[in-house]
Amino acid sequence: MEEKTFRTMRGTGVTNLVLGIVSLMVGVATGVLLIISGAKLLSGKSKIMF
Repeated sequence: MEEKTFRTMRGTGVTNLVLGIVSLMVGVATGVLLIISGAKLLSGKSKIMF
């Protein structure tokens, strides 16, 4: 009985760790893409005429 509980806890821990790493990577990638697109907008600011 205890072995099944520990196995379930280990599986939950591994799943949480993997999801945390994936969400961290997605956040970093999104941040980099936002910085790049913002830099492109700032560099092309002089070409915009209103």
